[in-house]
Amino acid sequence: MPKRVLVGYGIDVDAVSGWINTQNGSPANPTDVSRGIFGATVGIDRLLKLWDKYKIKTTWFVPAHSIESFPSQLAKVRDAGHEIGLHGYTHEFVSTLNEQQQRDVLAKSIKVITDFTGQKPRGWTAPAWSTSKETISLLQEFGIEYDHSFMHHDCQMYNVPDLSEKWVETDVSKPASEWMTPMTALKASSVVEVPANWHLDEDWPPMQLSLKQASTHGYVDPHVIESMWKEQFEFFYREYDTFVFPMSIHPQVSGKPQVILMHERIIDWINSHEGVEWCTMEQMVAEFKSGKFQGAEVTGGAPAS
Repeated sequence: MPKRVLVGYGIDVDAVSGWINTQNGSPANPTDVSRGIFGATVGIDRLLKLWDKYKIKTTWFVPAHSIESFPSQLAKVRDAGHEIGLHGYTHEFVSTLNEQQQRDVLAKSIKVITDFTGQKPRGWTAPAWSTSKETISLLQEFGIEYDHSFMHHDCQMYNVPDLSEKWVETDVSKPASEWMTPMTALKASSVVEVPANWHLDEDWPPMQLSLKQASTHGYVDPHVIESMWKEQFEFFYREYDTFVFPMSIHPQVSGKPQVILMHERIIDWINSHEGVEWCTMEQMVAEFKSGKFQGAEVTGGAPAS
């Protein structure tokens, strides 16, 4: 059977918003803020030049704060024909918000992007992939077609569970009998998942130095990351006739010279395979919803009694 591979980039334009969401109320470091400005200016320009070189259309997940703070830069993204999706207002960690705050952020962000692009955004990715049990029901409520935050599969699209499944937290202050119970069965929602994958979010954790984020490194050789991406692609290409390969990056990291060169090598290498199609995530989802592209069914949990 011929191979068919949908490959795409998701670019998180956190810009300044990613640095002012400190979670604990401490003032932002102005030098960190300058990194965000670099991403929103130099980084965006370099990535747009890269996509134009390879004639690739990509998906940009943009906090509304970034659009309102750097409208001329994001207009370049819009006018070049790239997709613009939701990514919070100031990159708020959704897991820290109550339901009303989540609803307010979605409403504001949808309005900002709709006014900016002339069309309602179809997709959303959680800032830092930090979600809540209300996430999927709220995306359905606001008519968002797809998400790029969950990891039930790593190379196949699927209808993400609606998160109404229940699991019992292990509370060792209580008798063991109170937590020894399975989670309830998974139930698919109408929201399509373009799978997230920390091992394909390979610019920020390894190549962005942050003294406040223990998960970041800052000095990983891009060739190490390149090898990891290639090995994932090679496995999927060997094991599946069809799959998706969505890569997540950030302009303030991937706009750096050594990382731009890495992306050029990766793109050239991926293009050496038959059946590769570069597309936006909304195009991936359209293929899945039309039935033209296979996906996965996510199962698990204890059946209802």
